[in-house]
Amino acid sequence: MEEKNVLRKIADGIVDYAPSVAKYLSATGVGVPAGLALGALSSLGKAFGLGTQATPDAIANAVATDPQTALKAMIAEQDFQLKQRELDIKELQTTLADVQSARQRETSVKDNVNKVLAYAVVGGFLALVAATLLGAAKVESVLAGTLVGYLSAKCEQVLAYYFGSSKGSDKKTDLLSKANALKD
Repeated sequence: MEEKNVLRKIADGIVDYAPSVAKYLSATGVGVPAGLALGALSSLGKAFGLGTQATPDAIANAVATDPQTALKAMIAEQDFQLKQRELDIKELQTTLADVQSARQRETSVKDNVNKVLAYAVVGGFLALVAATLLGAAKVESVLAGTLVGYLSAKCEQVLAYYFGSSKGSDKKTDLLSKANALKD
């Protein structure tokens, strides 16, 4: 049997009991990463007692013949969702570690490169907007429109970096460290 037909058959058999698993099995190859379908198959194989490396044909056979398909599919659904949450947590931990590393670099390295670049981007954006409004620069060509869009996006990033939530967190940390110093 063709792989897609087997996955579709499995999905059709469990859709009422394990909608997330069925969704990833039926949509594989249409923008859904194969890893998600493999995770779904692994959860199903485990729930049906076939092991995590069970073939799609074996799982399809179990779904079609097992009298406890509903219960086992629900177990597979819960297992699959648990795996997805664990992956979400790992992704968030990686993102937070990256942000923490950037913040530590910002506080430990005392250079002005970031500030000079920030002033250049914001200054360039303001100069371009002023020149356009005053008629000195005409934003008619595609290149000029692209430049304005690029500069406005970068200006937004600079402002978010310097005036975003991390700036308030840094101020709070400074105030707390000074408060502890005053108590001693």
